[in-house]
Amino acid sequence: MPKATPNDAQPAERVIKKYPNRRLYDTDSSSYITLAEIKRLVMDHEVFSVRDAKTGEDLTRSILLQIILEEEANGSPMFTAPVLANVIRFYGHTMQGFMGGYLEKNMQALMDMQMPMVQGVMGNQVFQQMQDQIQKQTEQFLGTFGIKR
Repeated sequence: MPKATPNDAQPAERVIKKYPNRRLYDTDSSSYITLAEIKRLVMDHEVFSVRDAKTGEDLTRSILLQIILEEEANGSPMFTAPVLANVIRFYGHTMQGFMGGYLEKNMQALMDMQMPMVQGVMGNQVFQQMQDQIQKQTEQFLGTFGIKR
């Protein structure tokens, strides 16, 4: 559970320091942690940032991408090669900023629906129809920019 600030207005940001030796130091627990432990912070909805210990540069996105890369390499990947190719095509495109927001809003909508709960309540068939509809809408959206699957 995220820690609260003294006035309980917002959760306090947990700071993880990344050292040149690639080790990650959790200033909250005063101990070194692994990427798996950072993944656990994400899963627990902890508010945190990863900072370069020397420069203070924000490395959070880089660390999160590293976790995604490891997850994609293990087990069953979430992103197919065509999906990744389409994401790459948006870099430098006039729609790059729009696409980031589009993906973020759709991911948040799925999280808000609490997919496991939705799947249990609606049943597998309805859940599959919902997934198919989202995929169809995304393909149509990307098609308007000449990006095909």
